[in-house]
Amino acid sequence: MFERKFRDVARADKGYDLHMTYSTQDARWKAVLARSRAADGSFVFGVLSTGIYCRPSCAARRPNRANVRFFADAAEAQETGLRACKRCAPDEARRDEQAVTKALAIIADADTPPRLDDLAEAVGYAASHFQRIFTRATGLSPAAYARARRLERARAALSEAGKVTDALYDAGYSAPSRFYAAQQGRLGMTPSAWANGGRGVRINWAVVTTSLGPMLVAATDKGVCRLSFGEGRAELAERFPHADLAEGDADFAALLAEVVAVVEAPAAKWADSARIPVDVRGTAFQEAVWQELRKVPPGETRSYAQIAAAVGRPKATRAAGSANGANHVSVLIPCHRIIRGDGNLGGYAWGLDIKRELLRREGA
Repeated sequence: MFERKFRDVARADKGYDLHMTYSTQDARWKAVLARSRAADGSFVFGVLSTGIYCRPSCAARRPNRANVRFFADAAEAQETGLRACKRCAPDEARRDEQAVTKALAIIADADTPPRLDDLAEAVGYAASHFQRIFTRATGLSPAAYARARRLERARAALSEAGKVTDALYDAGYSAPSRFYAAQQGRLGMTPSAWANGGRGVRINWAVVTTSLGPMLVAATDKGVCRLSFGEGRAELAERFPHADLAEGDADFAALLAEVVAVVEAPAAKWADSARIPVDVRGTAFQEAVWQELRKVPPGETRSYAQIAAAVGRPKATRAAGSANGANHVSVLIPCHRIIRGDGNLGGYAWGLDIKRELLRREGA
């Protein structure tokens, strides 16, 4: 009896793009066959012969492919007459997503990070259960996410405000000391330097000849802040217009030698590359993506969707691609190891020839 109801859906299903993370029918079906937990939340699948819809990770026996249709979420599946599977409870996933979305809005509007108990009460969950749901959805606990949001507000304010202290108060910090304490253990320039294009920061730099072409390497006293191909002092000055740009000293020469060795032999020097410090700044999401990129070993590749899932944001494929492209430290943060889900190389800031050659050297 379900066949008539789904006639129109079946026609649309041939090319229906439900979610950018799993943008093809084949990709979704493979996720269903693999019972992929990473795919949960990206789509649900309905079985026409039983009238039930499930999460991709459902442990039930796999249906015949001819009877399967894919839907963006539980609501869309229910609109076509399907009922939720009692085994995997996909309708609860929708409720969880709505709760996380509401909590994100509460955090965004709050002047100070809200308490977990208050958040959980606002969305109707027990605190410990909501902590697990939120962390699974975002990759961060509610408290860590709130701290990251406040840091982002501070950075945005720093880029516009005339005084660092004013920016920190505007971002919700009760005192500048609170902001500086939150920054401990994080790589990056000081808040004032960030606000003023590197003012007061010394950046050593050099352009060296490599087998991939001229390569710019620049570093603060915290680590490498720029690694690029085909750029020079002029491009570096655009990024850090108020920094003290100096051609490298003896300490920088030693760091430079390590960087060049990694670029020339990325597979052999992978362990060394992980020890080279980097001085980068980004949003909490961007920095999570960059950390994940550094975990991808040479000889392997990941898709944008896999990276998004790895940082706890399976629906943020495009954002993961943007974060990948915003990487300031090529090779050391190996964005060249990220390709499209269909196997296409995708883009690369320094040209596909360099990307292809790096992957070839790594045996990918």
